Amino acid sequence: MNRVAIGDLEPKPYDDELHGDRRPLTEPLGTDHVAITRYVLEPGERFSGSVHAHFDQEEVFVVLEGEATFEVIPNTGDRGIEPTDITVAENEVIRFAPGEFQSGRNDGEDRVVALALGAPRDTEDIRIARIPVLEDRDVSCPDCEADHMRISSDEDADFECPDCEATLSLEEA
Repeated sequence: MNRVAIGDLEPKPYDDELHGDRRPLTEPLGTDHVAITRYVLEPGERFSGSVHAHFDQEEVFVVLEGEATFEVIPNTGDRGIEPTDITVAENEVIRFAPGEFQSGRNDGEDRVVALALGAPRDTEDIRIARIPVLEDRDVSCPDCEADHMRISSDEDADFECPDCEATLSLEEA
């Protein structure tokens, strides 16, 4: 058994101030099969910096306080499908299957407190479709025009195409 006081953990924000108070619980709890993160988002803050999908992980968001808005792009194979906004209220839960593109934010006037759960714990295949914090720019392949790119493990590129393996840097996106 492991017990953790969330308030004792240091926040681990993403790379800018738009991502609120993010406290990963996975390592302190020593979980083997599920990733757990607690978020507190003030108005205008986001869970992540991009519309993304984990192709090998399902994600569940439990909204404990406030109201979160998720931009969702179903993984239908239709490259022209438009995103949909789904509002998840306090004490509601939303699940994203592997391959479903999403990004959540606080569009309200009150803070959002939520838990994000991902299983299996470690995800290797994360794909990006849109980067809202960069003026809602889409991320598509420069060679084959695939509508999303995988986060690259190559230190010289930020993204790689899952279809043709072309690479793309964030500056080009």
